[in-house]
Amino acid sequence: MSEFPIVSSGEKVTRQVLSDHPDLMVVAFRFDAKGAEGALHNHPHVQSTYVESGRFRFTLGDEEREVGPGDSFVIPSGMTHGCICLEAGMLVDCFTPRRDDFL
Repeated sequence: MSEFPIVSSGEKVTRQVLSDHPDLMVVAFRFDAKGAEGALHNHPHVQSTYVESGRFRFTLGDEEREVGPGDSFVIPSGMTHGCICLEAGMLVDCFTPRRDDFL
């Protein structure tokens, strides 16, 4: 069990840091309902996303992509991205370097 708290990161969306190191952080994002949103944003971190469960429509720069369980992809530093939940589920994201704003 993670020592980090579960915090709200949007309506019907929570996040929990699972592990961290200055060079790498693993974070679980739970989307509790269809329509829950990961708002468009960007950051200097390289991010990998693994779909543990559910279905999501991601915007990655100028591209849209629908993903489901077992899918994964990498988001380059600075790329604008976000998602809409199509079916409740969980994303596991890794960030390098660590997202200090999540601590």
